[in-house]
Amino acid sequence: MSKPETKQCFAQRLLDWFDQHGRHDLPWQHNKTPYRVWVSEIMLQQTQVKTVIDYYQRFMQRFPDVSALADADQETVLAYWAGLGYYARGRNLHKAAQTVVKEWGGEFPQTLTEMMALPGIGRSTASAILAISHQQRLPILDGNVKRVLARYDGLPTWPGERATEKALWLRADALMQTDRPGDYTQAIMDLGATVCTRQRPVCEQCPFKSDCVAFQTDQTATLPKRKPKKTKPVRHAIVWLWHQADSDWIWLERRPEQGIWGGLWSLPETRFDLPEGEIEPHKTRQNLIKIKVESLPVATGDLIEWTTFQHTFSHYHLMMTPVSLPLSHAPQGEGQWVKVTQALSRGLPAPIQKVITQWEVNHV
Repeated sequence: MSKPETKQCFAQRLLDWFDQHGRHDLPWQHNKTPYRVWVSEIMLQQTQVKTVIDYYQRFMQRFPDVSALADADQETVLAYWAGLGYYARGRNLHKAAQTVVKEWGGEFPQTLTEMMALPGIGRSTASAILAISHQQRLPILDGNVKRVLARYDGLPTWPGERATEKALWLRADALMQTDRPGDYTQAIMDLGATVCTRQRPVCEQCPFKSDCVAFQTDQTATLPKRKPKKTKPVRHAIVWLWHQADSDWIWLERRPEQGIWGGLWSLPETRFDLPEGEIEPHKTRQNLIKIKVESLPVATGDLIEWTTFQHTFSHYHLMMTPVSLPLSHAPQGEGQWVKVTQALSRGLPAPIQKVITQWEVNHV
């Protein structure tokens, strides 16, 4: 059950905790311009603070303002994003910067509706930007905040359910009774990231332990309720590492804008699903390798099939089997020969970088 009588107390207790124990030296907590806050908020989606810090600092050195980001080409932007994953965030960041420069003269909009119209910016992100950079009293509801409120109120349902999420927005707004909305926003995110963590929360350090339902009823391990689990499907891919014989030149292709790793340079792939009733992928994979090799230029050496490894995305597992093969000349298709050292500096998808690095160690 929610506790409306504590809303003023909630905000003040949170800010008192933040002033004394919160983090105040993160790079995006200084010079809180809309641009700097926006970049940090996008990077922090689905990514831990300790990972983001170095990426954020490198990104800001290369793109110090929204005009610098808008003027860059997408390939350069994605190279600085590589390793953070969820590459649609990087593409949308670039598109939004171009929109801000073109339609807003380089100044970010200052209303929630207009901010949410920018590519890749949802309600919670827009609210965080406006609260932190412009002191607007707008609640946020990211994963950290959902967890804090779900435990504080003892929510019996998964926070991602539509009705529950709607109620959480109202609750977040009701509790945000403060004249320090920027600090409040950072404080509640900080509490969720450092104290009210997903695993092993440090409840003894929490300013709400005296009236947190989850703590008082010994439910911190089971709240918030988990999303009903679905088994992730398994898909398969042959990853082609074509190279020039006795050299360190390899063939890269640009991935389509839409889909996994959109817009990034990568090794070519042949993806496949198993026919109905087939359990092992070996037969299908061998047939596809044979068909592909027959369509390629003359091979100048042996085909080597590597050990299959798994890469997990948010919604499926991908079983990746690298296959290296030296070719006499370039295959058909949109791509280019690139030296290994240049390829590794382009900002490749993490598993592809792993494959190329391993090939470089064994080959060069």
